[in-house]
Amino acid sequence: MALVAGCSLQPTYERPDAPVAGAFPNGDAYKYPATGEGGATLPATEIGWRDFIGDPRLQRLVEIALNNNRDLRVAALTVEQVQALYRIQRAQLYPQVSAFADATRSRTPGDLTTGGGSGRGGVTFQSYEAGLSVSWTLDFFGRLRSLRDQALQQYFASAYGRQAFEILLVSQVADQYLVMISNDELMAVTQGTLKSAQDSYNLVKLQFDAGTATELTLRQSEGVVEQAQANYTAFVRLRAQAENALVLLLGQPLPADLPPAATLDNQKLLTDIPPGLPSDLLTRRPDIQQAEATLRGANANIGAARAAFFPTVSLTGNLGLASATLGGLLGGGASAWSFIPQLTQPIFNAGANEANLDVSKLQKDIDIATYQKTIQTAFREVADGLAARGTFDDQVASLERFTQTSRRQLELSLMRYKSGVDSYLTVLTAQTNYYAAQQILVSARLSRLTSIVDLYRALGGGWIQHTGEQPRPAEVAAPRDWSPTFSEGRK
Repeated sequence: MALVAGCSLQPTYERPDAPVAGAFPNGDAYKYPATGEGGATLPATEIGWRDFIGDPRLQRLVEIALNNNRDLRVAALTVEQVQALYRIQRAQLYPQVSAFADATRSRTPGDLTTGGGSGRGGVTFQSYEAGLSVSWTLDFFGRLRSLRDQALQQYFASAYGRQAFEILLVSQVADQYLVMISNDELMAVTQGTLKSAQDSYNLVKLQFDAGTATELTLRQSEGVVEQAQANYTAFVRLRAQAENALVLLLGQPLPADLPPAATLDNQKLLTDIPPGLPSDLLTRRPDIQQAEATLRGANANIGAARAAFFPTVSLTGNLGLASATLGGLLGGGASAWSFIPQLTQPIFNAGANEANLDVSKLQKDIDIATYQKTIQTAFREVADGLAARGTFDDQVASLERFTQTSRRQLELSLMRYKSGVDSYLTVLTAQTNYYAAQQILVSARLSRLTSIVDLYRALGGGWIQHTGEQPRPAEVAAPRDWSPTFSEGRK
């Protein structure tokens, strides 16, 4: 037993270096929140999504999605499936015990029996056996334990994948909800522009009918009306498609009893989340943990590939009763046993074992590159989010002032046109500029909010509901035993 437990050909696992800088970027685009009095000090992973999201309507939608989204359900079932596969692989380490009962009846021709002879006579043989059979493959070189460890890391990877998807789902619902609200606001803006353009057209039409306005002016004002009508129809379509996308994320139609929706400029999202250090992402981001679990599994598979070069020792034994008649067997029969140890040493397989070892080493190299790329992607997402947080507030504030200026320009141009000072071209230009400014403002507000949501996700937020809750384990259901290797794999 000491020999069985004492040998493993797995390489010693060493976490690859993170190929990113030791700190997030700093400069004019980045404004980091204060962490003293009045500032948030908790990392995103410890901030519940209900505390991050202030809109009750959006909170309800996220709750529905977490309960009904089919992709999340598939991810959870996949975790349970991979866990079962791990238990199957783990069972190979233990003896396999089975019961058997068999009957044998055979006839040997007379000329083949001992002593020879001829004729059609012969010897008929029959036997009946029942008992227990035990078989056990001794894992001297750690092949089965390496395969078990690989299956265990695949289980961890699937559990972290489910966690990553749940975090992503929270952000997807929030982003799609904000897109739907922005389409509502663009529809309202376009309706206002359409009404203003229709009023201008009616005025120009009266002037044209009276002979005081040219047909060019009439057609210019009519073109504004038609353009606004076309834009409104497009936004109606986009709004319907945004709602359809949100319904797919929810896994059910929108409930009729949802709380009232808040406008984009009234959305309350927690913005002062400290980013911490890039190294913190290694423990905060489940997709990075998933990539590392996959890498650990590849490392364990190398041990299994190495062990394939060494002998395989298996023990098989039977213990039971035997009799020449069925009645004799039922009456107690005679005890019978067998013990068959077997050693198998690969000698020639045309280089298959060497190729299998090369494949396992190359797979590890691939997984190292994937792991490091995942870290780089996470670093980039956080850096982009920090740059967005540091610049969008000033941009939105400037666009709000610009929109007010454009509105005032339109009012003044209309007054000058009605007074006969300027041509209708001045009104048309001012009206176009004001409409464009309103659309740009809505788009900037949407981008600001979605960037905050995406930063929260990039920092690992969205796994717990309320701040202060004990985070749930990544796995849906833990395996039935917690071996030392299992615990080590969770570090």
